[in-house]
Amino acid sequence: MKVKIIVLLVIWLTLLTSCKTVDKTSKINYMQNVEQIATDVALQTPSTIQKGDRLIIFVTAQNMEVVRPFNQNYYNNQLPTSVSTPNAEKVYLVDSEGYLSFPVIGNISTSGKTLEDLKSELHNRVSAYVKNPTITVTLANFKVTILGEVNRPGQYSIPEAQTTLLNAIGLAGDLSIYGKRDNILLVRNENGNITKERINLMDSEFINSPFFTLKQGDVIYVSSNETKEKISRQDPNTGIYIAIAGTIIGLAGIFITIFKK
Repeated sequence: MKVKIIVLLVIWLTLLTSCKTVDKTSKINYMQNVEQIATDVALQTPSTIQKGDRLIIFVTAQNMEVVRPFNQNYYNNQLPTSVSTPNAEKVYLVDSEGYLSFPVIGNISTSGKTLEDLKSELHNRVSAYVKNPTITVTLANFKVTILGEVNRPGQYSIPEAQTTLLNAIGLAGDLSIYGKRDNILLVRNENGNITKERINLMDSEFINSPFFTLKQGDVIYVSSNETKEKISRQDPNTGIYIAIAGTIIGLAGIFITIFKK
């Protein structure tokens, strides 16, 4: 009887010293301040035109023939009679020094300028040739950042015609099995003003949200679900501890059998 007690005591002490208790209050490292992380990324994403950006610029006026020289980038130089933007043969590329080459006017610096700034400058300069022109300036490639529980997190350049939340998630390889689908955080930086929105992909009404269509520099953060959080609280050595415990118990059984004899 004494032998059994001694053996069991040894087992208990071994398990006590081998196993470590995981702090129950621990969380996935980046989940503790998810909103702050997303906000920091949004603030770091420039709202101004960047080198390598691709811009669609279209000039209209009451007489479309008058503005034809300013729209040389379009298919066969065939301009529509309406003010809608036609499909472009090519877009205006901002070069490595921050300039774009615009017909008639020449090189224009985009350094430190927003789309509205460029639009205003073009309006002033085109007005020297055309009465009351209308200038349309849009990005052909949106850059958004997708973080958290997606299969391929990172920054993505999205065609202007496909700038929706679902398209962005698709580019990131969809949510992982640990992604929380009913609480996706979208952070938007508009000229230094930060806006945050929580989106539920499980509710079809989210397509009516003003955040369904993305804007330049948006940051999307997919939080982890409860399953991931539970896994994160487990000691990674749990399997080893169980194996050790099994071995000790097996040896204890052998010792008890021997001592009985």
